[in-house]
Amino acid sequence: MTSRAADLGQRQGGTAADRGSVSLIVIGVVAVAVALLLSIGRFGRDLDDSARAQTAADAAALAGVQGGRQLAAEVAEANGAELVSFVADNGSVRVTTAVSGAVASARAIGS
Repeated sequence: MTSRAADLGQRQGGTAADRGSVSLIVIGVVAVAVALLLSIGRFGRDLDDSARAQTAADAAALAGVQGGRQLAAEVAEANGAELVSFVADNGSVRVTTAVSGAVASARAIGS
């Protein structure tokens, strides 16, 4: 014969130990969700840095064809990037820029 208290506990969702294990599962699910959100945020930031580096490289290459290395560096900086390299050869310019570790290159040919 079971006690009345045990019958009530089983009808209300199990014993106290059962309810405690649900808390651990919820904590685990929340921890996984937080880790996933943090990694998605990091991926988005890296993607944004890559796009900004490419935009800066494109603009710096076009500026470099018209005004040389100094103008290319100014345009790269105005776009939030650092001019890493600048090579001018026979009317064309190839530049490399960096934004927070993301690196991009672009080439422009003068007319």
